[in-house]
Amino acid sequence: MKPKEEVGIKGYAGYVPKYRIKPKDIGEVWGEDGEVMGRGLKIESKSVPAPDEDVVTISTQAAKWAMQRADIDSDEIDAIYVGSESHPYAVKPTATIVAASLAATPHLTAADYEFACKAGTAAFQTCMGLVSSGMITNGIAIGADTSQGAPGDALEYSTAAGGAAYIIGAGDLLAKLKHTCSYTTDTPDFWRREGKKYPEHGGRFTGKPAYFKHVTNCTNKLFEETGKGPEDFDYAVFHQPNGKFPRKAAKKIGFSQEQIEPGLLVTRIGNTYSGAVPLGLAATLDQADPGDNILVTGYGSGAGSDSFDIEVTKNIKKIKDHKVPTIKEIISEEEFISYSIYAKFREKISAGGE
Repeated sequence: MKPKEEVGIKGYAGYVPKYRIKPKDIGEVWGEDGEVMGRGLKIESKSVPAPDEDVVTISTQAAKWAMQRADIDSDEIDAIYVGSESHPYAVKPTATIVAASLAATPHLTAADYEFACKAGTAAFQTCMGLVSSGMITNGIAIGADTSQGAPGDALEYSTAAGGAAYIIGAGDLLAKLKHTCSYTTDTPDFWRREGKKYPEHGGRFTGKPAYFKHVTNCTNKLFEETGKGPEDFDYAVFHQPNGKFPRKAAKKIGFSQEQIEPGLLVTRIGNTYSGAVPLGLAATLDQADPGDNILVTGYGSGAGSDSFDIEVTKNIKKIKDHKVPTIKEIISEEEFISYSIYAKFREKISAGGE
């Protein structure tokens, strides 16, 4: 799918909570060797949202900074789409709260997206289509999560919090979104039933028939449609549920570790679900130069992948004039907490026996 008109990124920014917990501190509670688990997942620590942080606050902060970089006002936003599987309300859109927080005009279209960890990239594609068709001028695509892991489950070692927002439009672009494609099947590798607090997963089934099948097929489809290969890209960003999967996928497809390293944040902050690829792309753009090409492939359980061919423009130099923190600066602010504080923050402990 190639946009009819030139569409791209006019501004972007991310946000990650400062609190962290290490795998060893999780393992000690459950009688497991957390350090071994962390090494196996290639995760040194994961981000934890404070009690007053959720997808709304993460999305709002990222969107404000993205608008600052794009140098646009709130009344210039025509669409807001928030992709997440941690929306604060089961019935009440996150996007409308974010719009109000940004003081955006009510004359906009807004919606929440859910497709496990690729809800953010789905929002990208929607904004691309609306801008390309001329229906809107500027849209905000957000991927953010405060992901859940049941106490004692393997997911608890990786589920994290964070997200990023992108202003998608035409003209004065920091990067062009030149092409996108998707690959989707009904593969139930991960799910959470209505009313359940924590998700379930298919263990090893989440690997080969789920993540790797979709990521490789989608990326190869983009190569087929664009006539490009790994050698035509300076960087690549893959969904990162842990530190092993994206490295293995990159090698299988033909990318070097050097190409994926700038966007590989999971080791420091864990799996931010819908925020993982948007944050990884933001970190990559932070150090990209004009003319660089970036391959992006997201993944969401259930299951599907979205791939993008992105070309950085000379305008990328302009963002250095704005006082918006880089992803590296944001994740460098760390405050480590104990499991008891983590459990309190994530409401794994409740008062009054409720």
